[in-house]
Parts: sequence; structure tokens; C-alpha cells
Amino acid sequence: GIIEFLALKFYKSKNILKMDIKSLSNNELIALAADIREQILQAVSKNGGHLSSNLGAVELIIAMHAVFDSSKDPFIFDVSHQCYAHKILTGRSLETLRQFKGISGYTNPHESECDYFVAGHSSTSISLAVGAAKAVELKGDERIPVVLIGDGAMSAGEAYEALNELGDRKYPCVIILNDNEMSIAKPVGALSKYISHAMAGPWYQSFKARINELLKYAPDSAAYMAKRLEEGIRLITPGMLFEELGLEYIGPINGHNISEIISTLRTAKAMKKPVIVHAQTTKGKGYAPAEGKLEKWHGVSPFELEEQEKKTELSYEITRNSRIPSANQSLKTATQIFSSALLSLAKNNEKITGITAAMPSGTGLDVLIKEYPQRFWDVAIAEQHAVTQAGALAKEGFRPYVAIYSTFLQRAYDQIIHDVCILDLPVVFCIDRAGIVGEDGATHQGAFDISFLSALPSIELAAPTCEADFKALLSWSQSAVHPLALRYPRGRFICDELKDELEIDACEFKPYKASFVKTAQSDLLFIGYGNAVGKACAVANKLGGANVVNLGFAKPLDEEFLRKLSASFKTWYIFSESAKKGGVGEILSSFVNENDLGVKIISFEYKDAFITHGKKELVEASLGLDAASIAEKIKAYKSAKK
Repeated sequence: GIIEFLALKFYKSKNILKMDIKSLSNNELIALAADIREQILQAVSKNGGHLSSNLGAVELIIAMHAVFDSSKDPFIFDVSHQCYAHKILTGRSLETLRQFKGISGYTNPHESECDYFVAGHSSTSISLAVGAAKAVELKGDERIPVVLIGDGAMSAGEAYEALNELGDRKYPCVIILNDNEMSIAKPVGALSKYISHAMAGPWYQSFKARINELLKYAPDSAAYMAKRLEEGIRLITPGMLFEELGLEYIGPINGHNISEIISTLRTAKAMKKPVIVHAQTTKGKGYAPAEGKLEKWHGVSPFELEEQEKKTELSYEITRNSRIPSANQSLKTATQIFSSALLSLAKNNEKITGITAAMPSGTGLDVLIKEYPQRFWDVAIAEQHAVTQAGALAKEGFRPYVAIYSTFLQRAYDQIIHDVCILDLPVVFCIDRAGIVGEDGATHQGAFDISFLSALPSIELAAPTCEADFKALLSWSQSAVHPLALRYPRGRFICDELKDELEIDACEFKPYKASFVKTAQSDLLFIGYGNAVGKACAVANKLGGANVVNLGFAKPLDEEFLRKLSASFKTWYIFSESAKKGGVGEILSSFVNENDLGVKIISFEYKDAFITHGKKELVEASLGLDAASIAEKIKAYKSAKK
């Protein structure tokens, strides 16, 4: 391939291995794009990852590297899930993509100096560019921030907050708007394209500056007419919104024509102003099964390339919701349980409504949106907006269920406090992907929801352990009178997957009540919360028996039950898939200390550090939180006490 042919064109600077592509011909760049696509396909089909978005951005990223210098200019990728071509061009192999101790599926400065910032959540890129541009100006550098942002990320308010300031302060910055699903505004045609390029060119910009200077001395009527003429011309270009914000706009251009992109980026760079370059691309470009608006090809699990190419109609979906295989395919994931249970409840309760923020299939709310489009909504990448409107719905007597991943709910923390909890409104937060989620890594692990929610007055925290428990909890949630947060894992409940092996007693859900799910003639007491009840049972088996309690609610606690436990068990081992700081262990420690119960708390929660990417089993083992490691630690504790 051409990448091997160009091996001698790599150079090393500041310990960065990069490909020198600035001198390549257009034909060589086209061949390079084809080779990069092949590498992406091979890596993602083997390891899983973000496919369609990466295939669609290849030419844009090649052009960025041809015009700018990623070791100097801040390259800022929004969400950064589309950065695979950038990784290749900066000397990184995708062989270990998303694997434990391999390279991340997102940008990460610890991995390469060419990655300006860590990213994983949307709509932060333009704010980062504004901050970088301010620093560049203060330092007197010649660098220029370059942003690649998809139109989905433009649905969040932070992007427009940043554009508002950027348009006012005029810091040099190039923002590439990767329009890969729908135009921000419909292009009128060739005339629109020609005028847009012409108005961005140096001749027009110089002419405009001179005319503006002359108009200072002209009558008001002449200035008014000149302004109206320019606005009339802009009406036939699709960049009016950005122009009104004070930004220069070029486009739309063909986001797969490398020579056109390079020419446009050079023009934008030379303008030394904030410029929006609107590029239209095809998601999944170069791999027919993934081309177009197919959400199932956004994030995928490993798959067979040739099999998918042969299929004219996919017989299964590769979605975020089906990445975790199981020998027992009849078992539902927690998301599927939530989706089907809420649908059943909604059929009989017209007050139930639902909201998600750009994750309809990931949260399972897509089924309800299809069935009841007047009561269930996808509000785009706008978690803050989702939570605030839920507060209004609750005030009006409806029962809103806000389905958001744990990692994304933290984006709406102020709204949870200000627009829900202060008025004690019965909004139900359905927190998907709680705990370690695997290959997406530090930006996506659902570790902190218990810690940041438990401090809030009025909110209640609960976590189901299995399918039956979850259904009962959801049914009861219709009558909850306070804000309620339900957390559940990605994939299947441990208690469901290992039901026969764990020999768990039937778990009968009772509001605000804890209960034993496993009893033994032992002095060991394990208190589990949510999915970790299953892990506690697995550890009990490895130790030959232990008493296992399902805490049920982390807030409010079943205080009477816990006081009775303290009379019989003076050491409590805590199991929860959450951060130790502010987690279930600390909640119980506070209760024990306040009531002077004389109980020692030992918590098996996540240590005070961000959690890396990789398969959940490997990550847990590295943290010493797999069942075997925990069993050995408990043996050591007991031996030390003797």
C-alpha cells in the first residue's frame, strides 16, 4: 500500500512520529485515503469501534495534515471518535485500537503530543479552540487552532456559546463542519458555491475592507444600500447563521475531494479570522454496507468484512445496545428490560413521558418514540435541555423518564439541582451504562453518578439487581413522589446471567427496603448495590459461603434493617460498581459513624482515579475488582484479624 511506500516520508520531531504528506501529489493523497480506509476497516472489524464516522472523515483529516501542522497547531476533534485517520497519520497503528493497554478510540495527549486534548463528550471543541486561540494571542505565537466538528455536535448549546464569543473577538481559527447526514442549510447550487468561495477570497476581503472605510464618509443612505446589497448576496449562500454571528463562512464543499478541501483550508488559514468551512461528506464512505444514515454502523462490535459486503439486507443490528455477547441469547440486557417494561407501563399510563439526548437506540427509548411520538422525544445532544424540560413536565402532572448514560448525565448537573431537585419534582432519571462500560474508556465509564447525586436533597437513589427487580422498580416508580435516579449496567445483569450458578434467593422488591438474597452459616456479610449484588454472590461462592444483602436504595437507606445487621456483623464488605469517593461505602460509613454502630466498612468500589479502556473483565482485574481478586483480599483481611 501507499503507506508502506511512503514510509521514508515519516519524520521524527519532538519524539513525534508523523507522516510528511505536504509534498504529496493529489493522486498520492487519494491513494493514501484508500489505504487509511482499509486500515480503519481492518482494525474496527477486528476490535470494534466507531466505523462510519471515521470512514467519512478521512479526506478532511488528510487535508488538515496537509495544510496545518498537528505538532504545532492545536488539532481539536469534537467527541474525537472520528480521529482514527489522524492517529494513523501521526504514526500510530490501529492494531491495538480500544484494547486494554492499547491505543484509545479517542484523542489522548498522554498517547501523543499530536492529540491536543482528551475528548469523548460532544460540543466542547469550539470552546477549546477559543481558549487555545486566546493563549496563542497572549503568547504571540503563529499557531492556529483547527476544529473538526460534526453537525450532530452542533445541536448542543455550548457550541453556540463558543461561536458567539469567537464571532465577537475574531480570533484566528478554522472550524471544519463535517456535515455527514444533513445540510445545516440546503445549498442552492453552483452559484452559491462560487459566491461563497469568492467572498472568502483575499481579493473580496481586501475590497470589502476598502469599501467599508469609504462608506464611513458616505451618506447614510449609501451605506444602507451597500449593506443591503451584501446581505442580498448572502441570502443565496447557506452560511447566514454563521455570518450573523460574525464568522466567515465557506461552503458547502465536497468533503471527499482532497484537492478542493486543501485549497479551501489554505484560503481559510490565510484569512486570519474565525472561519467556518462547511464540508459535506458521506458517513461510512468507502464501505457500502455502512454508507448513509445507518446508526447501527456508528459504533460497532467486531464483525466479518466480507460477510457484511455480501449481505444486501443486514440480518442483525450492530448497535451500542448489542455489543455484549452471551451464551444465553434469551437473556435481555438491562437496556432492553427498561425499554420493554416502560413501553408496557406507558400503554396503561398516559401520564408517562420519556426524553433522551441523542441516544434513542442506546437507551432503548427508540421503541417508545416510534410507538408514542407525542409523548417520547429525542431532543438531540442537549442533556441540560432534556433535564430542564422534564422538570416542567413533572410540574404539569406528567411522569417524565429521562434516559441518559451515566457519563452524559453529569453534563446536566446544574439542571438536576436547579430545575428538578429544588422543587422536589418526581422526575425519574434512568441512568444507563452505570459502572465500567469497557472500550470507550475514561470519558465514558459510568463511575460518578452515585457520588454526584447522593449529595442532593430530595433525590432518591435505587438500583435493580435483575430483570424481575427492575420491572418491579419501574412499576413502583410511577408513584414515586420525589426525584428518583435508577442506575443499571451496560449489558446483562450478573444475577440473570449466573442465576443457577449463584443460587440466589428470590429477590422481592419493596420500596426503600434492603433484604437478604443469600444466607449462610458465616460471619461474612456482603452488602451489594445494583448489578454488584451478583458479584457479591459470586465472591460468596468462591469463599464457600457468605451472607449477601441487596441494599436496594442508597438513598434513603433502610436504617432499621442496617441497625439490626450491625448487631450481628461488625465488618461490612461493600460491593458497588461506582467510585469509592462519595460512593455506597462512604454513604454507609457516614450512617455507621453517625449512629455509633461500631462497624468496620471495607469497600470494593473504584479507586480515586480515572478508569482506562478495555474489556470490562480485564479492566476489573487490573483494578483488583474481579471476583477472584476480591475473594483473595477478603481471605487476607480475615487472616490479618486472626
